[in-house]
Amino acid sequence: MASIDPRNSPSPHYSFNVNRLFRSISTKESSFSHLPQFSPPRHSTSSITLPFKPTPPPSPQPSSTFPNPDKHQLNIEKFQSSQRCICSMLKKDGRILSIAISNGLVYTGSESNYIRIWKLPEFTECGKLKSKTGMVYALAVSNDQLFAAYSDCKIRVWRRTWDGIPTHVRIATIPKLGNYVRNYIAGKDKKMTKHMGPISSLAISISDDLLYSASTDKTVKVWRISDHKCIETIQAHPEPVNAVVVGDDGVLYTASDDATVRVWRRNFCNGDRPHSLTITLPAKQSPVKVLALTTDSGFLYGGCTDGYIHYWLKGWFSGQLQYGGALQGHTHAIMCITSVSNYVVSGSADLTSRVWVRERDGQHNCLAVLQGHRGPIRCLNAFTDKVLGDNEDGCTVCTGSLDGTLKVWRVSHSCDSSRSSPQAGKEYFEL
Repeated sequence: MASIDPRNSPSPHYSFNVNRLFRSISTKESSFSHLPQFSPPRHSTSSITLPFKPTPPPSPQPSSTFPNPDKHQLNIEKFQSSQRCICSMLKKDGRILSIAISNGLVYTGSESNYIRIWKLPEFTECGKLKSKTGMVYALAVSNDQLFAAYSDCKIRVWRRTWDGIPTHVRIATIPKLGNYVRNYIAGKDKKMTKHMGPISSLAISISDDLLYSASTDKTVKVWRISDHKCIETIQAHPEPVNAVVVGDDGVLYTASDDATVRVWRRNFCNGDRPHSLTITLPAKQSPVKVLALTTDSGFLYGGCTDGYIHYWLKGWFSGQLQYGGALQGHTHAIMCITSVSNYVVSGSADLTSRVWVRERDGQHNCLAVLQGHRGPIRCLNAFTDKVLGDNEDGCTVCTGSLDGTLKVWRVSHSCDSSRSSPQAGKEYFEL
């Protein structure tokens, strides 16, 4: 069992910088605001003018040799894939920062103080949620609640109901004002209940009724959903925590600028600190910005600032995570990633999104490259086409960019051999 270095404790004060969440701090990548001039090919009808027009630089030369990099290259002939942008939407909300999908609804957060709601499969706007604070950095959806992390380091909660039409009622702001009062009376520091830096990521464990929030203050906080109370603060990393995901088995994964992914398990007999560090996974000395986990927790993906997507898979006998390789293709930092069925979708500062398909033997192939945005891809989400009642193999991808546009893409392929059942792709035994 690993122990946490006391030097990992968060600093008491932070100055808020909007661009901190989008900054690449790798020695191989420059800040997004200094990208050279370029106007990439476009496949949408939206008319957008931006102060910057980045260009993808030459492919990065990694310091480490990854296993069989050629197997991750685009393989159009094998998969006979096709992709197209089916709609593009532009609102006067500024940069799009977060996307969540649940129960036929798409939620988008931006620089404005609105969360817009879009209805599937029409992709028409059906409502918006307003607050006094802007900059919605992260969104997470449970069965009946929507959680949104704002620039004031607070999380706002809406209850979702369906009475013919979807209805959202705001029910709480986390942390609650009463928590400050109780901590003040008890003589506790306010950072016991509130993040001292912007919240970068949210994750929900429905089975344990818990909400996890990661922050640039180097901590992860654990909130009980039933009463919205902070029950634990994890001193997660010595550097800002960029992403957090949790599996159905309750195992927690955190990613940081310290170029590692840490794995935590919950021990109910451990008193006030039930989450304990079990293993630290290195990511080839590149800051890890985003994480994605498959539904069965068999594969863990980490997107880094050097443009690589490292992945780990569970061993067939031990059940422990083992390094599987890296997906190569992006030329700038990975800014978002998601996994659905046997697809992995990534978005990058190189203005493109890539769709990867995982075969039954665990190998990955790039199925499509989505081009059309004029700014870095800040957030994305995806779902299989079965949600839309389509029998064709493929998925639908929603991408949000710093150019302020929301695009919806349809990616399909005719290679049935790559499709796998929910159990396919597992390389371990469940006991």
